[in-house]
Amino acid sequence: MARNILILGASYGSLLGTKLLMAGHNVTLVCRAKTAELINRDGTEVRIKLRDEAAHRAIFSRDLPGKLDAVTPANVDLSRYDLVGLAMQEPQYTNHTVRVLMVKIAAAKLPCLSIMNMPPLPYLKRIPALADMDLEEAYTNAQVWERFEPGLVTLCSPDPQAFRPPEEAANVLHVGLPTNFKASVFADEKHNKLLRELEADIDAVTLDGHDVPVKLKVFDSLFVPLAKWSMLLTGNYRCITPSEPQSIRDAVHGDLKRSQTIYDHVDAIARRLGADPQDQVPFAKYAKAAESLLKPSSAARAVASGAPFIERVDLLVKLISHQLGVPNAEIDRTVDTVDQKLNEKIVQGGSGAP
Repeated sequence: MARNILILGASYGSLLGTKLLMAGHNVTLVCRAKTAELINRDGTEVRIKLRDEAAHRAIFSRDLPGKLDAVTPANVDLSRYDLVGLAMQEPQYTNHTVRVLMVKIAAAKLPCLSIMNMPPLPYLKRIPALADMDLEEAYTNAQVWERFEPGLVTLCSPDPQAFRPPEEAANVLHVGLPTNFKASVFADEKHNKLLRELEADIDAVTLDGHDVPVKLKVFDSLFVPLAKWSMLLTGNYRCITPSEPQSIRDAVHGDLKRSQTIYDHVDAIARRLGADPQDQVPFAKYAKAAESLLKPSSAARAVASGAPFIERVDLLVKLISHQLGVPNAEIDRTVDTVDQKLNEKIVQGGSGAP
């Protein structure tokens, strides 16, 4: 049966959207008016490399069995949808029309699957050790999440690396690292049945007889997506330096011993919260993957281009570490550097600053 999925965010969201379209489900992407017009006219193009193939394949939404459309936040009809995907950067949810839509989504009690780096606050409330912690400071506007029932929000580790090529139109996405989306379950078995149905449908898709990477994998543990925190704190946020941004490879491999110390600390935090070591990714595997990540992280690029706000998983992990009584000097230093660079942009009147 074709399901109808609403995805907030047409850039990274088009990757999950394309996988769902290939499996025969219908997808609506929520985005700006100009991007919606482009997608409704031309569809989307996602470039992905299949196993053992040298070149990326271009997968066009217009060739797929599912139906795709795009709308602005103000024009969403929530009665059509079975599931909501949250695929925008966390600061974008503070936009007025998006906030109004979020209030409606919470009221409709639709299950929400996040593929953000920054875990939605209601999801963190599902983890007993975090439920009463003071973590709002890490969010651009924590009030966005107040109306959501925690059990209706789950998190999907956004492991696949993808970017919008700067020379291309806004409906093109290039997948650099085609790993899997690893989702935790919802509180309600009815919603988990839907998740596992989507998992199986995506898994069954082939292209010219070949398996297509970037699967949706569903896990009973709430802690599987937290494995991404170690990677973000070791690589992505350390791309932000007091001067120019550096690549993820250089952030990790510039001082491998220090990187492992940070990685191990964040892994230990996840275990303190309840994660099983089986939920985590070994440092050696991450360091190997980082060798091919030759660009600065999206967070570092955003800061360099003048963004006054970015997702602050670094600050979130710092707040958790301190409230658990195990602060880490390297993480505190990273947070200070990011704060300093963002403050510089605001003082200079960075683009989009209030």
